[in-house]
Amino acid sequence: MASVSPASPLATTLMRNWLRRGLLARLLWPLSLLFRLLSAVRRAAYRLGVFRSTRLPVPVIVVGNIFIGGTGKTPLTIWLVQALRRAGRSPGVVSRGYGSAGAGSQLVTPQARAQNVGDEPLLIAEHGACPVMVGRDRSAAALALLAAHPEVDVIVCDDGMQHYGLQRDLEILLFDQRGVGNGWTLPAGPLREAPGRRRDFTVINSGHHGSRDGNVHRPAPSWLAAGSEPFWMQLQGSLAQRLCDGERRALSSLAAGAAGGAGAAAGPAIVAAAGIGNPERFFSMLGDAGLHFRAMPLPDHYDYANNPFLDCRADFILITEKDAVKCRQIEQLNSDPRLWVVAVTAQIEAALAEQIVEKLRGCKIT
Repeated sequence: MASVSPASPLATTLMRNWLRRGLLARLLWPLSLLFRLLSAVRRAAYRLGVFRSTRLPVPVIVVGNIFIGGTGKTPLTIWLVQALRRAGRSPGVVSRGYGSAGAGSQLVTPQARAQNVGDEPLLIAEHGACPVMVGRDRSAAALALLAAHPEVDVIVCDDGMQHYGLQRDLEILLFDQRGVGNGWTLPAGPLREAPGRRRDFTVINSGHHGSRDGNVHRPAPSWLAAGSEPFWMQLQGSLAQRLCDGERRALSSLAAGAAGGAGAAAGPAIVAAAGIGNPERFFSMLGDAGLHFRAMPLPDHYDYANNPFLDCRADFILITEKDAVKCRQIEQLNSDPRLWVVAVTAQIEAALAEQIVEKLRGCKIT
């Protein structure tokens, strides 16, 4: 697997140091202590009522992380709202909507554009089949969602772990295979808060393959607090769908040959592009499926205003669903027959949904 668009040197250097306690991390450690102190003061200010915090009339579940960058929150949020619907609840989602335009609250509709509401909220609305509201002020967005959809009886806050202006009943903290990195907070490490912060559930997005029903049992990693039992999540994908016409193929079949490709001996030329927080996770999944490709990591939330595939020599270009919601709205990309979307679904232990629903029964609704 070769890379055709490496990550920026700064990002690469920071992440390399954030995963170990090297010289740069140690030099930044005093600033990390200051950051941690300021975070603690801010949390205390909300707890003591110095800063205003909103209590909603329905239970609130926050899905978030403390590791900067992508850990798989969007697939987890989609899994959660689907699980809540199966349990008879009527969930709604509020999100910051990264890159969304406007300062107010906006309801995500099928006709919404990614630059107006964000790529991840569009994906959640499509697959979660529930109302989604975006806004920089998540409390205001949640109230607007309840006003527009009074049937909603539980709010899922996507990526709101540090948004203490919205009171919450349950917190789900998500990690991936990088764990807590070097265990230090910004800027010496990758964490927004101390790794021991409270939460109700810990989910680890593992790169390991498990059973299709998500019932995976592995020992808790050493960086997790003693006595904590995480739930394991895998992102599984085996199909690709062509963006322009919806044709579906198994990933394994893409390596079998392509008309006008590089020849039967060499097989088709495949490029995998990912504008997500941790593109290596997407590339690893494709590699595990037996594909040989060139990797094209793109900046997280890449807007595709500039077409990165114009000079790309490939028979197949595999992209994530997060990239697809933007490519679909750009005619030049939507009509490119080389673009194939690889959908992933979160597989999580069934016990997590059962415990969440049980805890919600004890939440008061005002």
